[in-house]
Order: sequence, then C-alpha cells, then structure tokens
Amino acid sequence: MNVDAQIKKGRKYDQVIEGAREVFMADGFEGASVDTIAKCAGVSKATLYSYFADKRLLFVEVACAECRRQAGEVIEQLDFGCPPREFLTRAGAALMEFMLSETGQQVFRISVAESERFPELGRAFWENGPGLMEKLMTSYFVAATARGELAIEDRTLAAHQFAELCKAEVFPRLCLRIQPEVSEADRRRILDGAVETWLARYGV
Repeated sequence: MNVDAQIKKGRKYDQVIEGAREVFMADGFEGASVDTIAKCAGVSKATLYSYFADKRLLFVEVACAECRRQAGEVIEQLDFGCPPREFLTRAGAALMEFMLSETGQQVFRISVAESERFPELGRAFWENGPGLMEKLMTSYFVAATARGELAIEDRTLAAHQFAELCKAEVFPRLCLRIQPEVSEADRRRILDGAVETWLARYGV
C-alpha cells in the first residue's frame, strides 16, 4: 500500500492541509474530527475525502509536510562550513524542537501503532523525518571530515547516534505521558550532553 498513491492533489490540496494542520495542532489526532477539519479548511467533507480517504492519511501528510518545512528552515540556518560544535548545537536544537513537540510525539505514536497494519505510515514518517535528518547530518560529516575536524567511519550510524542522544531521557517520558513537557533548562542540559558525548567519540 502506497501513501502517495492514495492521496489526490488538486487546487484545494494546500487549503485542506493548512486547515488540518491547525486542527491537529490544537486538538491532537484523536481529538480532531473530520467535520472540524473541513470547516477550518473551508471545504466540504466530500471535498476533503476526495483528497484523503481517511484521517490517518491526512495526519501523515500534515506531519510529513511539517517535517519538510522544518528541515528546509534548518538547512537555511545552518552553515556547513562552521565547526562541529556549532553545527551540532544548532542541528540538535532544531531536532529537539520537533521531536519533543506534541506534533512530533503524536506522529511517532501513530506511526508505531499503525505500522503493522499500515506500514507505509511508518515509511512516510521515516523518509520525511529521521531520513531527512540522516541526509542533512551525513552531508555535513563528509565536509567536516575532509577538513580534518571529524573522524567517522560509519556516517549513517553517527547521525542516528546523535539524534538518539538529543532525545535521551525525555522523549520516552513524553511519549508515555509520564511528564507533560520539557523545561528549557532540561533541553539545554540534554543538548549540551549530546554534543559533548558525540564529540568525545568522533571529534578530532
């Protein structure tokens, strides 16, 4: 089953996505109704269903669009010629901003819950989330290694190790609803620890 093959794109596609994004951000996946999304998007339910067969597909498309948007903003902000510590700090902060957000948690939960029955959900999230991060990080690693600033044999592994370090402790707690949010002090503590730990392994 292919997600893209099930999504029809037309002149009101962006309108539907923006309305859905607003509702999902406010009410979450479970709380968002198709009626509310259609009303917010300024379209009929029939029009909404002509683009998306069900709410899960719509949510994944919104989530993927958000991942792509944030990745684009990160790329614009990052300097691929800067030292590793600076690059990792900026990239890590951007990664945490999404993964620790309510939207990031919702996307992860739904992808895991539905991936056995609907594997393309998980694939779509991977390609537009962790997969984009991997490409961004490994591109920088190539340049920094050539400058003699990093020593990395497995760039893909190194990219995902850094991402996991940025989620250490708090991401599982958020997903399991053990804590409602992460303070700025804890974000900084975790990010600083991730950068220091990663550079201790791969820095030169």
